[in-house]
Amino acid sequence: MNTKEKKRSAKKPKRVKQATKREIEEIKTRFLEHYPDSVTELQYRNLYELLISVMLSAQCTDKRVNLITPALFEAYPSPAELASADLDEVKGYIKSCSFFNNKAKNLIKMAQSVIQNYQGEIPLSQEELVTLAGVGQKTANVVMIEYAGANLMAVDTHVFRVAHRLGLSNAATAVKTEEELSRKFKTDLHLLHQAMVLFGRYTCKAVKPDCEKCFLTDYCKSKEGFKV
Repeated sequence: MNTKEKKRSAKKPKRVKQATKREIEEIKTRFLEHYPDSVTELQYRNLYELLISVMLSAQCTDKRVNLITPALFEAYPSPAELASADLDEVKGYIKSCSFFNNKAKNLIKMAQSVIQNYQGEIPLSQEELVTLAGVGQKTANVVMIEYAGANLMAVDTHVFRVAHRLGLSNAATAVKTEEELSRKFKTDLHLLHQAMVLFGRYTCKAVKPDCEKCFLTDYCKSKEGFKV
């Protein structure tokens, strides 16, 4: 897990009463009913583009990433071009993205590693993905979830918030929250991950959650204050 992902849950969440086994099953059922075919909102055409998009999305909105990537992908259509790219030129393409300096460095290092160690092909396993610069556990899991439908959970700020408000976790870190969600849900983790992302992004928002449109109000453990 990279530094940004370690800091994701630095603020200690409000502890809430944990969901029962029956509640967990009902929450899972409702998520799958409301988001039966949930996929990422990042726009990509292949594994290489997906990996770059996910790397850029850290601390940045998918909408912003989708505005940045068309020109970036045109300039560097494969790892080979990106591996030999000029750092300042890469920065120029992604300068409207948060932490663009570090992300530009990691994109080039990632591509160089792919050329040197994986014959120019993006690896499709969690163990290999996390060896690449700028790719932590959450990023690797998202790529595996979206591209391969892997039964994995990834915890971003939306999933973290939703999990704690629903009493699915009281863990203080994203990694521990991921472990709890994986253990409690067990199956359909790829669908549940994206369902929770969309739910947190558009309904269970950090500020002014849209409780009137929520289909899980009867299971919400944080109705007062919304401090998560």
